[in-house]
Amino acid sequence: MKKFLPIILFVVGLLVVIGAVFVVKSRNNVTIDEDSDQLAQIPVDQRPNISLTPMFDLKPRSGLWLRLVIEDIKVDNAASLDYDLFYFLESGRQNGVRASVELANQTRMERDIYLGSESNGKFSQDKDVRRGTLTVKFRDKGGKVIGKLSTDFTLDETADGPSVTINSSSK
Repeated sequence: MKKFLPIILFVVGLLVVIGAVFVVKSRNNVTIDEDSDQLAQIPVDQRPNISLTPMFDLKPRSGLWLRLVIEDIKVDNAASLDYDLFYFLESGRQNGVRASVELANQTRMERDIYLGSESNGKFSQDKDVRRGTLTVKFRDKGGKVIGKLSTDFTLDETADGPSVTINSSSK
């Protein structure tokens, strides 16, 4: 047994070194996160028109809503889109909504988004919403993100009621 001990130790040591090499190689693999800025840019001529319009007291909940309209959708190979609308309150708290929409050759999508929350059938409007971020991701039939548009917005109080200003730049 003593004469096999160096061979056994050598084999175990070799296996440890090989295992370490595989672990280090797997950690160095660079993957592109779909939320990264390395996504292909959507050509300007394929970008949809996006609007956010403040609305009040849509049934069944009273309070402030934002009507999200995405029209003139013509992103090549887009089968669905995801939208994330996150907003910030003066208290620093963040709230929002995330949803997916199957396009099925639609060129227009409209959703009413309540600025508040629901718990046990009771609705609570978020007050003092001042700014937020809207992100729209387009996905192909396989679910892979093929393009992303993102912009900041502000919600201002005017004499005519609330007004949304969308930053014209896309991230």
